[in-house]
Amino acid sequence: MLPPDASVQQEQDLRHALGFDKPLLEQYGIYILHLLQLDLGTSLRYGEPIYRLILERMPATLQLAGAALLFSLIIAIPAGIIAALKRGTAIEKGVVSFVVIGQSVPVFWVGMLLVLLFAVKLKILPTGGIGGLSHLILPAIALGIHLLALVTRLLRASLSDALGSDYVRTARAKGLLPGKVVAKHALRNSLLPVVTIVGLEIGSLLGGSVVTETVFAWPGVGQLLVQSIYNRDYPLVQGAIIILAGIFVLVNLIVDICYAAIDPRIQYK
Repeated sequence: MLPPDASVQQEQDLRHALGFDKPLLEQYGIYILHLLQLDLGTSLRYGEPIYRLILERMPATLQLAGAALLFSLIIAIPAGIIAALKRGTAIEKGVVSFVVIGQSVPVFWVGMLLVLLFAVKLKILPTGGIGGLSHLILPAIALGIHLLALVTRLLRASLSDALGSDYVRTARAKGLLPGKVVAKHALRNSLLPVVTIVGLEIGSLLGGSVVTETVFAWPGVGQLLVQSIYNRDYPLVQGAIIILAGIFVLVNLIVDICYAAIDPRIQYK
């Protein structure tokens, strides 16, 4: 933060301004006290309040994570249902093969392949940056491909177990239509593990956006976090991680509350 020819007095003044001349425990206590007041400190690089820098980038990160989640669920839920209903067929084997591949490939590799194919080779989508819908498609696919495969696999397994249960056989014996048996009885009871994993993966989407935002030059919190690490802006790194962790905890709390709406047998007292 100082030029190479800075004097000792300048170094001491800077250490005093940053509070580094205080004992370590006192520095930590001051930081926690400010944190309880929702004060994340000031960026060493930009000289601005950290919460302001994060709030400026948060809409882009939430937009990317939301698009990735929407892309995943739109494809994963029908694919999981079809795979469960078509057990032992070529359709199920094809879905399972896709799931294995989707859960195996790393996000950055998928992102680079998408850029090479659709941006460099076909030239139908931009390579990166933020803008309209066309800028969102590739990063959303790259970020959501792992969640897509995970939800598909979990829903297929959960729905397959539900279709073989006694209450489904009873519903079929009553003469209910097959579609109603699947939608009203089997599918609803199969959603609990899916909702759980989606809640956990929303936090992973926000954390995993660090890699995706770097690959696609997406100006979100993830890219800000990487830049702050390179700049050794440690207060900004701490602030970004605290915010992402807080969102992760909040999402899991919402998921727990949603359990009661999905399954009436679960009651919170």
